[in-house]
Amino acid sequence: MPAAPRPSAAPPTAVALLSGGLDSATAAALAIEAGYRVIGLSFDYGQRHRRELQAANAVAAALALAEHHTIAVNLAAWGGSALTDASIPVPGDGVVAGTIPSTYVPGRNTVFIAIGLSLAEARGAERLVLGVNAVDYSGYPDCRPDYLEAFQTLAELASRAGREGHGTRLWAPLVSWSKTEIVCQAVRLGVPIDATWSCYNGGDQACGVCDSCRIRDAALLEAGVIAAQPSA
Repeated sequence: MPAAPRPSAAPPTAVALLSGGLDSATAAALAIEAGYRVIGLSFDYGQRHRRELQAANAVAAALALAEHHTIAVNLAAWGGSALTDASIPVPGDGVVAGTIPSTYVPGRNTVFIAIGLSLAEARGAERLVLGVNAVDYSGYPDCRPDYLEAFQTLAELASRAGREGHGTRLWAPLVSWSKTEIVCQAVRLGVPIDATWSCYNGGDQACGVCDSCRIRDAALLEAGVIAAQPSA
């Protein structure tokens, strides 16, 4: 009697922080393409609207993620950002190089990555996938390569898995990409771009005015995903 075939090895696991935006969806899709079993992690942090959480649920379903968790962390309790404090206006004049915009949320990525690493260690995940980008949002201190490098050192020191030599690696594949490159990769990977939400404001439709909308729309236009609007 022939021997039964040996079961194939289970795919490695990755945890992907999933905001509902285009960048995090593309990063998660890249992890899937790389052969990872991807667990999505989203945060209800007191943001101005629910649209991005709805988008995160839609993206998780479209990408058929193995799991998707949403954790409440109320950063709006102390405000300090246009994204968590309605009294601070959302900027719409474009990103100014060398400045940190009012849409920066104090400590947000530090909190999110720490919780992501907790889930990753509990699940034995090899990677924590981040959709951070240092090109379009260079003013954000927690989207820069030196920040990620420092956090990797902390992750290795702060976890049992890290101390034992098999800790989770932070993976930010989009960190140096332009927004147009991200859009092109999203199209190639079949990311449901229409299901993602990048606008800082809520509502039935994206405002088209905030910095995030401006950057996204310009990239979609440059990549040929949307057509230029005729002049009035």
